[in-house]
Amino acid sequence: FGERDGKWLRGKGKKKKCSSHSGSQVRPSEAVKRTVLTQSCEDRKAEMVAKTYSTHHAKGAMMVIILGATMTHQESLRLYLSGGRTIMDRITESLLAEFSTEHGITNLSEAKRFEHFASFVTVKKHQSEHFDTEEIVCGDGSEQDAKGGDTGIDGIAIVVNGSLVTDVESLDEYTSKGNNLEVLFIFVQAERTSGFDASKIGTFGFGVVDFFRETPSLNRSAQISSAAEIATAIYALAAKFNRGNPACRLYYVTTGKWTDDQLLTTRLRAVESDLIATGLFSDVSFTAIGADGLHQLYRQTKNAVSKTFNFPNRTVVPEVPGVSQAFLGFLPALDFTKLIEDDNGDIIRGLFYDNVRDWQEYNEVNAEIRETLKSASKDMFVLMNNGITIISRTIQPTGNRFYISDYQIVNGCQTSHVLFDNKSLLTDRVMVPVRLIGTQDENVIHSVIKATNRQTEVKEEQFFALEEFPKHLELYFQSFQEQEKKLYYERRSCQYDRLRIEKARIITPPNLVRSFAAMFLNEPHRTTRNYRGLRARIGSSIFGKGHKSEPYYCSAFALYKLESLFRSKKLEPKFKPARFHILLAARMLAKGIEPPNIQSNEMERYCKSLMDVLWDPKSAEELIIRAASIIEQVAAGNFQRDNIRTEPFTRKVVDHCQAATRPPTGVKKKVS
Repeated sequence: FGERDGKWLRGKGKKKKCSSHSGSQVRPSEAVKRTVLTQSCEDRKAEMVAKTYSTHHAKGAMMVIILGATMTHQESLRLYLSGGRTIMDRITESLLAEFSTEHGITNLSEAKRFEHFASFVTVKKHQSEHFDTEEIVCGDGSEQDAKGGDTGIDGIAIVVNGSLVTDVESLDEYTSKGNNLEVLFIFVQAERTSGFDASKIGTFGFGVVDFFRETPSLNRSAQISSAAEIATAIYALAAKFNRGNPACRLYYVTTGKWTDDQLLTTRLRAVESDLIATGLFSDVSFTAIGADGLHQLYRQTKNAVSKTFNFPNRTVVPEVPGVSQAFLGFLPALDFTKLIEDDNGDIIRGLFYDNVRDWQEYNEVNAEIRETLKSASKDMFVLMNNGITIISRTIQPTGNRFYISDYQIVNGCQTSHVLFDNKSLLTDRVMVPVRLIGTQDENVIHSVIKATNRQTEVKEEQFFALEEFPKHLELYFQSFQEQEKKLYYERRSCQYDRLRIEKARIITPPNLVRSFAAMFLNEPHRTTRNYRGLRARIGSSIFGKGHKSEPYYCSAFALYKLESLFRSKKLEPKFKPARFHILLAARMLAKGIEPPNIQSNEMERYCKSLMDVLWDPKSAEELIIRAASIIEQVAAGNFQRDNIRTEPFTRKVVDHCQAATRPPTGVKKKVS
């Protein structure tokens, strides 16, 4: 190892010197009997071809651990000085370790875990809902992955109308309503280096540009191809881009320090220009993030949404049981819109999670609100609108200055969206009525939601399905004290973000609906292709009155165990399109009969015996692997979505499971 220039030299027990550099001589240890490595002084690249060797230097013996990678000259020097591992500051190491534990990816290499980490914190800026980084990180670290195909991209997220889309069929959920499409593409490159490399910026940028080409020049992995298929389907719906073309965000994340280097900044802007020149985007930004920015983004994922604003036009509500403080008043509409937008200027959709009604686009009522804002009588808005109800778990007033944290818009979703969508029409004279309530009492929150959402028709079963039943489920999930049995039902968006728990155990409402429909309604083919059909049944066959909690927990826990096998690579990625069919097969193989009535006590007993299987790690793994083998038989090598996610495929799975559990002729099978 050269003292002056850090050159790696070929050595077999003899002294060697780099022919074009005056580095110090190196005498490899007598124990080393193979060529250690080679380096070209011209291209300043080091090809690592050995695992360990010691050198004798004038200042003492040193050991170098070589991990097997292609590195730049500077990186090889850092590797040597750090005892063989990539340099990463202690704070980043600590945060990465915490993140890896919480997300159940400790079994992955540090490089792959860092890709998950960087993808999570950057995408979380734009996506308030809980998501699994397995869905956005490109490549699985396999030998095939190492051969290329990721096109220089480590993570891709496609956000449509505030929701992460990981499947082209999921777009049907948005297009079927006739909604406008607001689309954001997010690309991530993650490097565990203490600097920024202009060539890697160029490679990353070229990969993103190539991603949007109809005829790409780079080889694509299955994940890149799947994401590109979604992008193609989105642009086929360009008529729905009424609010503008999609936006594009690129993030280059390292553990170094960004110093606004002129060369690097020029490369960033060049990539932006290339993407803008395609004419596909309304807005493009390329951001370099160093260690400090990385730390800040991660900490933000742990913090509740908080805002500070002026609220002079208010009156205090007299003391109310369960309410810490409450105020009635009005805010300038422009100031209110700042409460519902993030640092990127996008609406924070998670704020409306507790609202019974989703944004209804420009229906008759919302169109009238917009027309008022366009008219000369917009100053009368405060008298014509029912207003906004905000429930905040923390309110700290200081004079007219208010700080609120962990808050939700529980009534006024429609008004909020119209105001945000028409900010250009707002003036300081447009005021909006506001109720600000400080409470952590769930009963108070439920009562306020139910009362304030009566101005337009909301059926009683909607309140039950979206408020009462989920609350009951949340308590039921919490009743399991043993860590291995715990799951966390995310009734409120981001409610578990700040807790140090295994995030893989968080079950979102959509995933609960999908897993339950697959396992207990025998409809895995509807979990993506016709998910809106499942949503329409919420309040009746899903989340209905009298439903037992056990089948919901069972299906959620089975999904958790299945995803754990995907993360640990014990189950091949090819099975992912059939994940919900695997859940159905697992239930049938474990029980062998149709489930009893969901409202019956028999259902409790049925599910508890299934829980015993799922709670045992070995039994659960064997059951899911066996279920996957059924899927493989039925698929016959064709794991394409058009084959898997169909009702005929589901019927074949059911037939195979029944055949697999049918007792031999003449033998009666005992039903438990």
